[in-house]
Amino acid sequence: MSFAALGLSEELLKAISTQGYTTPTPVQKQAIPHILAGKDVLAGAQTGTGKTAGFTLPLLQRLMEGHDPHQKPRRIRALVLVPTRELAAQVFESIKTYGAHLPLTTEMIIGGASINMQIRQLQRGCDIVVATTGRLCDHMHERHINLNSVEMLVLDEADRMLDMGFLPDIKRICGNLPKQRQTLLFSATYSSQIKALAAQLLTNPIAVEVAKPNITSENVSELVYGIAKENKRALLSYLIGSNNWQQVLVFVRTKHGADRLEKQLTMDGIRSAALHGDKTQGARTKALDFFKNGKVSVLVATDIAARGLDIDALPHVVNYDLPQVPEDYIHRIGRTGRAGSSGAAISLVSPEESHLLFEIEKLLKRHLPQVADTGYEVVSLKVADMPKKVVVKEGAKKDLRHTKPSDKKGYVARNQAPNARPKTQGSRSRSR
Repeated sequence: MSFAALGLSEELLKAISTQGYTTPTPVQKQAIPHILAGKDVLAGAQTGTGKTAGFTLPLLQRLMEGHDPHQKPRRIRALVLVPTRELAAQVFESIKTYGAHLPLTTEMIIGGASINMQIRQLQRGCDIVVATTGRLCDHMHERHINLNSVEMLVLDEADRMLDMGFLPDIKRICGNLPKQRQTLLFSATYSSQIKALAAQLLTNPIAVEVAKPNITSENVSELVYGIAKENKRALLSYLIGSNNWQQVLVFVRTKHGADRLEKQLTMDGIRSAALHGDKTQGARTKALDFFKNGKVSVLVATDIAARGLDIDALPHVVNYDLPQVPEDYIHRIGRTGRAGSSGAAISLVSPEESHLLFEIEKLLKRHLPQVADTGYEVVSLKVADMPKKVVVKEGAKKDLRHTKPSDKKGYVARNQAPNARPKTQGSRSRSR
């Protein structure tokens, strides 16, 4: 099937051809005809399946059907909600790319950017708004934006928005939209929360599911390196250097960990940049641009990069830390092996993370292959061999009733402040 067979306009077909695409992906084949017909759609599609174009192309065509070139200022007729700034930028660029031959205007409303600039853009008017929920709610609160004319609502990566706690914002936004509208909900997973949200927002939706839930791409090879936590950085540097990897996306669990690893890799002579939520929007954009353009070889990122990063032919993804949520493993490694290209996903797993590996394999319903010889001390990744944590409750005191006097003395000495002066018989406490 060709894109022309889907009923798309000549202007859209021209833009698609310019991008070098000839055949629609499964999600595009199934979703586009229903969206063009004005139906609400609930689509389940894994990352890298072309779902952004799956809603962008028919959205543009639907807006052109009722386009009034004389309308001044433009009314917002379509709203696309996304969980992260990076995904907003990707969707924004996709709309501009496919709408290159159409007289429609688009604005991006995200946090970290100048709110005054956004106010001026909204006052000029536009046809489409791509937004993160928090900043959009800010504009709604200050009455900078009018959503009364919205005809189409798209929730992209809806499961991620729920994971990040955006449900109250979504409900508030939808409460300000016309009830008569077309709603499209795209999600990588079909959780009970997603089904409940769809029941609230969609009317007689057409269900589109192009891949079984919790399935990784067949184009991605996966390997697990069992490694002690203190040896992870050395192993990562060795893998990058010895294999001459030129583009590696490395996932870590925390923002502080991202900054620390980025500095360590730079000290090892590896050009690196960090990407996380505490970075300014300018710094995040710069880091991503440097990575895409090859100015840095490694991008160390938290899970804000697990969704919405569309990098052509990204060859390597490394889980430096395993994610706490098993589903995030699928989204992380989905950054590679996209659009039919091959990729490699490597996980550096310490014994302390063996329970996380167990949960990921349970979700995938298969074991991930492990490298037998990492070049370092062999460690066990069996959950039963996971190091036990000693949890001491705050304020808890050690029971010394059955301890020898000599041991009690040693315990007191060890727990005295370093500069504390021992009490003498004649000394008096200053606080009673």
